[in-house]
Amino acid sequence: MAEDDRALPAAEELALARLAMDSGDLEHAAGHVAAALAQAPTLPEVHETLARLAAADGAGGVDLFPLHHHAFVGAVVARAHLLAAAGRPAEGLDLLVAATGHVPGADWAGVPWVTAPELAERLEPDRTARILMQVCAAVPDPAPRADRAALAPYLALARNAVTVHAEHGLLLGAASALARRVGEVALAVRWAARGVRAEPSKIGEVWLGYAYRSAGRTREALAALGRAVAHDPDDLAVYADIAGTLADTGRLDEALDWIDRALARNPTFDCAVHTAHRLRHQRDGDVAHLVALADFVRDHPDDSHEHGDLAECCRSRAWLGQVTPAAGAVVDALRQAVADDHGGVGAAVLLESPAPPSALRTVAAAVPALRVEVAGVPEPDPREPRRADARRLWRWDGTTVTPAVPAPSAEATARLRQLAHPAWPHPPAAYDAAVGLATLDLADLVGLLAHPPDAPPTALGRVLGQDPSLWVRCVQVWACLGLLHHRTDEPWATSTRRRVLLDLVWGVEDWITEAALFAMVTAAWVDPAVRPDVARVVAERLADVAAVARLRPVPVAVSLAHLALATPALDAATTALATSLVARAVVPRPRSGLRRLWRRLTGRLRRP
Repeated sequence: MAEDDRALPAAEELALARLAMDSGDLEHAAGHVAAALAQAPTLPEVHETLARLAAADGAGGVDLFPLHHHAFVGAVVARAHLLAAAGRPAEGLDLLVAATGHVPGADWAGVPWVTAPELAERLEPDRTARILMQVCAAVPDPAPRADRAALAPYLALARNAVTVHAEHGLLLGAASALARRVGEVALAVRWAARGVRAEPSKIGEVWLGYAYRSAGRTREALAALGRAVAHDPDDLAVYADIAGTLADTGRLDEALDWIDRALARNPTFDCAVHTAHRLRHQRDGDVAHLVALADFVRDHPDDSHEHGDLAECCRSRAWLGQVTPAAGAVVDALRQAVADDHGGVGAAVLLESPAPPSALRTVAAAVPALRVEVAGVPEPDPREPRRADARRLWRWDGTTVTPAVPAPSAEATARLRQLAHPAWPHPPAAYDAAVGLATLDLADLVGLLAHPPDAPPTALGRVLGQDPSLWVRCVQVWACLGLLHHRTDEPWATSTRRRVLLDLVWGVEDWITEAALFAMVTAAWVDPAVRPDVARVVAERLADVAAVARLRPVPVAVSLAHLALATPALDAATTALATSLVARAVVPRPRSGLRRLWRRLTGRLRRP
């Protein structure tokens, strides 16, 4: 179903439709009526014009709004209304539901023929039940509050139908499912309970269990779901529902027992596998469960339906679901200068040793008046790469730093600005999203690391502008993910992408170190064959961090430790080291502004 890029107001579309009808051009008139419907689906004048068009056609007007692969939503809705007028309301409802799935917040069904009690009398209860189930499948569970008013006509249809067919179990259950989605929980419980009493069935008990669960009546929910299992012991999705309900109430051992029972019947049943890995990770926090789940998703692309367990486990977790915010005195001073809107004028920050070059460059670009003073340069020198043969991206002049690589092309800058985001569902999703950078030249990808472009003039860019350090880190993360897609035909061990990322990992201690190591960790998530190599690199890099940290502070130490804890197949000793580095870190509570920023950014990602 397609949108229309025309922006004429509904009144103008109707005027054009009338002119076209007056000239006998009914096809063009239909196009304008469809456009008006898309903008004002309940406006009486629109429906009056649609009725006039149907009369002019002489055949009811249905064929003026044909369905095809990319049918315009306004045309679909017009056809729905004309089908109802022609005595085929069930077909019309099917099309309205399709429109609701396309734009859930639009009041497509808010017309008298849908809410009239007579409609429920004309439809067979089985057909009404199927229509209500289609509505439920088309909207999230629960539906966002902003979309619930548009679902009210369907709920009115459900009320009318259960009044006419008071003992129809399938109808009562489907009506309950819709009521639950729009927040009418008490009504959902009442209808589902009536349905089970009228016609006991597995699906009826499932609907009742869901209604009880939404009402916070966990004991009764579990009892209903247990009865559903008794109806059909082979429906393993119900086992997963029971496990999820138990886990939500803290009964994790019982939840895992139900999942083990399901897996004993079918070790590859997707709902059980997803739930099992999620609950096992919830129990012990071991990233191996999430990696195993990612492997399962990759190896079973034809799951019964879309699952969100992996994304749920990774959400808001350092590097698993988002870039970690930068820390340190110079970044704190940067954020304060941006928040105070004084550009750093009159402000200064004194550092014991040089900050990461990316941090210094970000300050110089965002608040050039902020004075950064460095007391000294400790050993080992933080301005030098951790390995002498590593790629040098920076040129130091005392404690002042400038890029040592050329700036990227305009095309590379534009493409990265379209992709960069501080959050992602999980590492494999981040890898997939970065495929748009695959055709960029190596020089461009490296240039983006040291010459980050400005944030885009979008809503996301404006939010990121509140913390310039966060945008720079986004750029560097996605540039390194782009490196993962560079010359993927080359075997990993001798590939250009591995060599460049390894150079960056062992360069100076910088935000780029984190971004490059994240890219390597992501490679291990998506390709089991490279896991031993990546785990070895992570172990060596973290051991170096720990050794240097005994002599002087390492600004990226905690972030690299979080990356280690996200690494597949990491050895136990390095895992313990990473855990200790994270545990010893003094993590200041983020300022309220930064917390609000993160909520806005991650909220954008979760929005359905």
